[in-house]
Amino acid sequence: MRRPEPVQVVKQRRDAALRALVDGVPYIQYLGVTFDRRGDELTGVLPFDEKLIGNPLLPALHGGVTAAFMEMTAVITLSWSYLWEDIENGSLDFDPGGGVRMPRLPKTVDFSVDYLRSGLPRDAYARARINRSGRRYASVHVEGWQDNRDRLFAQATGHFVMPQRR
Repeated sequence: MRRPEPVQVVKQRRDAALRALVDGVPYIQYLGVTFDRRGDELTGVLPFDEKLIGNPLLPALHGGVTAAFMEMTAVITLSWSYLWEDIENGSLDFDPGGGVRMPRLPKTVDFSVDYLRSGLPRDAYARARINRSGRRYASVHVEGWQDNRDRLFAQATGHFVMPQRR
């Protein structure tokens, strides 16, 4: 029986995997989105920036920024879930010097956003819940909030084609 790895080694591997997933999507960097990881659960964080304002009279977050943030949270969460077992057993090494190619991301089939209220000029958060994930197809629900987790400003549902395992 194999001895469990030290917790620091596991944390470093998880952090490297998440960093590699996020760095693989340039628009995530443009918007400044980060992901807070607690075990296998991810929360997307969209830090407020003036460039994200769509209506300066209110002011309110741009609807396209909101939709993109929600979709990115769904895609990264799906990828995280899809790769979790490989990350945990160490079969995927995300060391940047290792020359490992990133696995493909799920492809969006459709993505529907419900704008429940204006996004205020402050940080936003999103968490995705995978409703169904098979070998080929996945369905995801995403909830977005700002100050109060119980007062959503947007929610979304998306369907994705999953990348084929090699």
